[in-house]
Amino acid sequence: MSETADKTVRIMPSATPTEAELAAWAALPRDEQLRRYQEALSHPDCATPTDDSMDDVLAAARQQAAARTNG
Repeated sequence: MSETADKTVRIMPSATPTEAELAAWAALPRDEQLRRYQEALSHPDCATPTDDSMDDVLAAARQQAAARTNG
């Protein structure tokens, strides 16, 4: 495995990726991207019903991303 691939092992799909995460994701082979989507979507949190709309989820993700970059 290349050094680049070793550094991106935990890059997962994100609603608010950083530029570095976008680049790392793009560097992954398509089959690895698909595997990681499947892994993310099989997480128990993805099966938990919620009354939140997609807009609510996106707003929360953006708040977390802003806190991550500002914090």
